[in-house]
Amino acid sequence: MAAKNPYEVLGVKPDASEEHIRGSYRKLAKKYHPDLNPGNKQAEARFKEITAAYDLLSDKEKRARFDRGEIDASGAERPEHAYPRYGGFAEGAPGTRYEFHSAEGMAPEDLDDLFAFFGRGARGNAPRRGADLHFALTVDFLTAINGGRQRLSLAPDRNLDVTIPPGVHDGQVLRLQGQGAPGRSGGPVGDALIEIHVAPHSFFRREGDDIYLDLPVTLAEAVLGGKVMVPTPTGTVSMTIPANTNTGRVLRLKGKGAPHPGGTRGDQYVTLKVVLPEGGDAELTRFMRDWAPQHLYDPRRGMVS
Repeated sequence: MAAKNPYEVLGVKPDASEEHIRGSYRKLAKKYHPDLNPGNKQAEARFKEITAAYDLLSDKEKRARFDRGEIDASGAERPEHAYPRYGGFAEGAPGTRYEFHSAEGMAPEDLDDLFAFFGRGARGNAPRRGADLHFALTVDFLTAINGGRQRLSLAPDRNLDVTIPPGVHDGQVLRLQGQGAPGRSGGPVGDALIEIHVAPHSFFRREGDDIYLDLPVTLAEAVLGGKVMVPTPTGTVSMTIPANTNTGRVLRLKGKGAPHPGGTRGDQYVTLKVVLPEGGDAELTRFMRDWAPQHLYDPRRGMVS
């Protein structure tokens, strides 16, 4: 199935600003993210569609090429449809020349008839480009963020080392020129189209170019504050937790998200989760029994009557 128009997928007009496109993408990605729609295959498919559309429109060069009709909605090169021009076969001004194009879906035998009609002979011996071959490649989460190389088996006796660009999205298609089927009668080799599938990570999750992480903290760290070490896709960094921090507070690590083709990076958002000691702590229990009656407060005030 052909990819849908990326502007329609994101619900924006072709002249929409980058900011408008980014805002629409984040809104839709949050709505259809698989983590928020577990088991919903339609939401998962919609999320992949949204991500692919944003991947194309957020890249200035790809967007310009799509607008000019040089690539399709999947980012693949549009095939050359123009055939030699012929004059004098239709009414028109003197010297008028008409260009004939193959229609999408036209059967090969119809094209043979067309060429024969204009005295060009059958196409059977004409050079023909080899077919594009489609493959799927699963990469781990950190490779998708940081880039790398991964081997893909194209055939029992043929392997290909694929360069994974930093920041690649799940569902993105990479085109490797000249790695497809051989051409006919001296025609050029086709390309290999590789759809990337990103394996989920045990604690990172991605929305657009931003990374999200739930970080467990101790009761003491939440009450007293202090510095803690936080994992990011590019390594561990130090982060300061403010004193008297509650579970659910979100802190931002600027520039620690996924890289964008334009050279910028997303951010990492860290949601703090206060975790008590496993199995309990007798001293902490005794302290709270003495402390609680003298420090009454209702965190659920206004929620229940």
